Amino acid sequence: MKHRAGYVNIIGNPNVGKSTLMNALVGEKLSIITSKAQTTRHRILGILNGDDFQILFSDTPGIIKPAYGLQESMMDFVKSAFHDADILIYMVEVGEKELKDEAFFNKIRNAKVPVLLLVNKIDTEDQKSVEDRIDYWKEKVPNAMVLPISAKEGFNVNVVFDKILELLPESPAFYPKDQLTDKPERFFVNEIVREKILIHYKKEIPYAVEVVTEDFFEEEEIIKIRTIIYVERETQKGILIGHKGNMLKRVGTEARKDLQKFFEKHVFIELVVKIDKNWRSNSRQLKKYGYNS
Repeated sequence: MKHRAGYVNIIGNPNVGKSTLMNALVGEKLSIITSKAQTTRHRILGILNGDDFQILFSDTPGIIKPAYGLQESMMDFVKSAFHDADILIYMVEVGEKELKDEAFFNKIRNAKVPVLLLVNKIDTEDQKSVEDRIDYWKEKVPNAMVLPISAKEGFNVNVVFDKILELLPESPAFYPKDQLTDKPERFFVNEIVREKILIHYKKEIPYAVEVVTEDFFEEEEIIKIRTIIYVERETQKGILIGHKGNMLKRVGTEARKDLQKFFEKHVFIELVVKIDKNWRSNSRQLKKYGYNS
């Protein structure tokens, strides 16, 4: 039996549903999902194994025009997705017409690997609108196979998966067959805490936050975690903590529940808020937090 393996890299504008699709394909919640733009900051790998295949799904940040150092690093993750892709997934919404960055769009149109262009959120439009969008994208990106999907509802996700298997090149596995992702446990603690902040805070707070897990001790019946939430200003620290610590307690409680599901074990998590001034524009701090080399 011939074995197949390869990278399936997912790109698109913010809020297009990339993380929802990857989680659906992998069958695990590896990428956090909120309604806010720039929820995904890193390139996250989800590994799906079968007897004769290994698919390396890669979720990337949404394509934006960067305004500061953090966003530039996020776009570097997107650029890297073009270099090692065996199959490229370009996701658009039904009403979307083009990428915000023409250079990325040209890379897609001139890609040397198979391109699946997925028109997502079709459950929000009527059939005629969906058909018009499909025709539009077939003309716009003639090198791509265009498929309508609803990642949230699971519509046509199985069709996408079958097509990926069909296109996957022959190759030995890149990772051990029992491995689910290339990220360590602490990364998912950070992401789950950041997801709760994205959900419960408005304006600048979610984008000024960086989360770092300093301690992760796994015992037989419980995991003990200490996580630092960094913000850029004292006023942001006060908002994040809230009156008598109520807002931070809410973040911790919800994060703990999700972490217990993720690790399938009891979790104790301590959250501490600290200030790291202007970290989003500081190349040294960005490197420390894993955003650039």
